[in-house]
Amino acid sequence: MATIDEELATLEKDIRQLKVEYDQYFGGGRKRPPTEIEWRIDMLVKRYGERGGELKSAQRFRFNNLTQTYAKYKDIFRKKLKQKEEGTIQRHFGAAAKEIEAARTKKESEEHVAVAAVGDSLAFRMTCSEPEREKEKVEQLYQAFLQAKQTAGEATGKLSRSSFNEFVLKKTKELQKQKNCRDVEYVVEVVEGQVKLKALVKS
Repeated sequence: MATIDEELATLEKDIRQLKVEYDQYFGGGRKRPPTEIEWRIDMLVKRYGERGGELKSAQRFRFNNLTQTYAKYKDIFRKKLKQKEEGTIQRHFGAAAKEIEAARTKKESEEHVAVAAVGDSLAFRMTCSEPEREKEKVEQLYQAFLQAKQTAGEATGKLSRSSFNEFVLKKTKELQKQKNCRDVEYVVEVVEGQVKLKALVKS
């Protein structure tokens, strides 16, 4: 039986594949819309929507991002299907087609960033005062940060668990000394399409 992380990875892969197959359908490369893969995605989204309590914080962050992206894509597909049924989709050739395709890709890219920017409401938050003793919390923060970067398509090759732990420990002690506080809140969020890790002093 697949683990939650494996199923979330499958969900992410299926959403990407759905977009590819819909693009092929609207471009005339497929005769029918990819309803089978869409049904599979809907089933997974419904299952984890009902079992949200079983997800860890990092998994919930990933699931929320994926469902936001999927909802945005579905809205785009629905509008295009309506245009296709009404016969308002125009077919272009040569240079004009390339120009229109480039404009469409740019628009969809902007829409994807808009979805990611919803991250303010989906931000992962964690408060700690002694990172060296709160290893589980720091691990959850690391997983949320890593997953957010992967979801946003950012490179994670240079990110290591040990260096991240050192950063959190150093930053926490630094802020506690500077601001004379006990608790430090860390927030993983997406700002203008980029993943940010913020350290805030808890009053």
